[in-house]
Amino acid sequence: MNKFAVIDTETTWDDAVMSIGIAIADSETFELVDKRYYILTPFKDHGGMYTHALYVNGIKPDLECSRDKVMAALQHFLSDHGATAIFAYNAAFDFRHLPELRHLSWYDIMKVAAYRQHNPCIPPCAECCGTGRLKRGYGVERIYRMLSEELEYCELHNALTDAIDELTIMKLLDHEIGKYALARI
Repeated sequence: MNKFAVIDTETTWDDAVMSIGIAIADSETFELVDKRYYILTPFKDHGGMYTHALYVNGIKPDLECSRDKVMAALQHFLSDHGATAIFAYNAAFDFRHLPELRHLSWYDIMKVAAYRQHNPCIPPCAECCGTGRLKRGYGVERIYRMLSEELEYCELHNALTDAIDELTIMKLLDHEIGKYALARI
């Protein structure tokens, strides 16, 4: 695997996907290689917790159209990069919302980032379960702050910026891509 994808979705109040962000990264360096941002119509108009972030900071979608057209374009994008592995933070959520991509290999970044044995930045005083998982505070924002020491960091809840931030978490964890085999869903 030379490249992999990190994906994030945002949903409406009715749990329909309204946006998808995808970052393609190099499997050795974890550097961003390419990215795409899709907004799904008519769902973007249905409202959701993060509707305000669809166009945050002037971000424009690469494609804004029906789910069928977006999913076709997204699958071509993945294929063009030879990306057959998809990573996501709390991947079960995105996996459930994107059945068109279930034929690919999915991995959950959280299953590495939230565990003391895999994340050396978890402070000794942090309360963890017997498995080593943090009992609380293991969302993207808290883990990103922990790893980067950027205490002012705030997740934008824009699917594209969130996918890139999740890639950054993987890079900051500094594990080889093979480490995530334990996080396959």
